[in-house]
Amino acid sequence: MAGLYIHIPFCKSRCIYCGFYSTTDSKWRQNYVDAVCREMEMRPSAEPIKTIYLGGGTPSQLTGEQLQQIFIYINKVYSLPSIQGGAGGGPEITIEVNPDDVSLEYVAILSQLPINRVSMGAQTFDNDRLRFLHRRHTAEQVPLAVQRLRDVGIRNISVDLMYGFPNETLADWQLDIDAVLSLDVEHLSAYCLMIEEGTPLARMLHKGNGSPICDEELERQMYEVLIDRLTAAGYEHYEISNFAKPGFRSRHNSSYWNDTPYIGLGAAAHSYAVLDGFADEPHAVRSWNIADIRQYIDAIHRGEIPCERELIDADTHYNDRITVALRTSDGLDLDTLSDKYRNYCLREAQRFITDGLLRCDGHRLVLTRKGLFVSDYIMGSLVYA
Repeated sequence: MAGLYIHIPFCKSRCIYCGFYSTTDSKWRQNYVDAVCREMEMRPSAEPIKTIYLGGGTPSQLTGEQLQQIFIYINKVYSLPSIQGGAGGGPEITIEVNPDDVSLEYVAILSQLPINRVSMGAQTFDNDRLRFLHRRHTAEQVPLAVQRLRDVGIRNISVDLMYGFPNETLADWQLDIDAVLSLDVEHLSAYCLMIEEGTPLARMLHKGNGSPICDEELERQMYEVLIDRLTAAGYEHYEISNFAKPGFRSRHNSSYWNDTPYIGLGAAAHSYAVLDGFADEPHAVRSWNIADIRQYIDAIHRGEIPCERELIDADTHYNDRITVALRTSDGLDLDTLSDKYRNYCLREAQRFITDGLLRCDGHRLVLTRKGLFVSDYIMGSLVYA
């Protein structure tokens, strides 16, 4: 089964930290939706679609009619298992929203669509930090948005949080965790505020206009507190930055970590397909659409998919598995590796196993809690040079 990702690059305003492709020019919305629907017709899938994810950008900037158009074409082009809702056996269908977009009118639109999961960017419950990020919503709008989603039957809600703000204290972070736990949502994603090159935040800090991001020791303490508080509250820490109640792991994001094929539609969207017929490891192809709305629309109207492609050879495929599978609590399934890569991986991993940073049961290699804090170094040491 495959995943379907649709990139919706429209935002009402830009956050200073965001490195994803987006635009505040809404005049392209309808032409863009038309092009995405045409791209679906150009990219059918032989496999049933298991998950659908509308990301951005801000998908909640689309009108109800535009969202309905997208789902009409999804049902027209792709094979979907019957929807059973919740975390059950039907396709998981997620849309990202901003809290301030979740009006009574908007949830009424969602109730008419097959969406059964909502991912909401709260980031923080401190209004000063929200203003620093140039977020549009206020802290008070987050619980209101969650309640409105509940009222129309959404039983799978994920909330994004950030930590490591300039001048943020451990006590501040604890208050954010308290606030998100009070919402009793099914899924949480938490990320340290990073400086992405090319973002307004990076330019601001390079010019010296702002306090530096928090130091590494405080960041480590914040991550420790996050793990302790959320696991004590019954959440499963199933990926480095992700926590879920039992049965509510993000199935779509898990496909990225589990080597599952996916189709990416829209400007800047990425796709991944496993290819058969090779003698050694299964090779794959990765592709990504052009990150320009106008060029994307023009190319689709000409009947072309404006993308670049990369053939993934056996070495690269192994390296990709190392850097994504080890992010998860399931770890790396060694039985999926050829003898060449399995032997190499176990040899290089031995020192980390000895130091208590990795554990191995003979079939799976998994980061220990201690290993989480040096995960980048461990994964980098296991790649095939």
